[in-house]
Amino acid sequence: MTLRNAGKYLWALPNTLLGLCFVPPALLSGGKVEQVQGVLEVHGPAINRLLKGVPLVGGASAMTIGHVVIGRDAETLKRCREHEQVHVRQYEKWGPLFIPAYFLSSAAQWAKGGDAYSDNRFEREATRKSQT
Repeated sequence: MTLRNAGKYLWALPNTLLGLCFVPPALLSGGKVEQVQGVLEVHGPAINRLLKGVPLVGGASAMTIGHVVIGRDAETLKRCREHEQVHVRQYEKWGPLFIPAYFLSSAAQWAKGGDAYSDNRFEREATRKSQT
């Protein structure tokens, strides 16, 4: 690992620590954790139930929190990997500011009459760069 890569992991670390909180529920519900492309991918029944209840978008297939990606199941994580990897790069760029910036972008779009999810600048970038 280069010093530059280590810096990216450190800058995103506060968010990654939050993402690691999803590992115990996943494992306790029979799920799995795998390291893929420098990211922990987490899935299992508990994560599936959680993601089904994500507000605003009627549920989510996957979600990135730092260098942790939670998904409904292994197949969903594979299908969403490219999109979620863009979010990982966003966390590396924005660090601990990413989550507030993400919610501010959603709020701004909603206030303008747009969709809080699909019009969010971070989601637009991830969709554009991944085409998923």
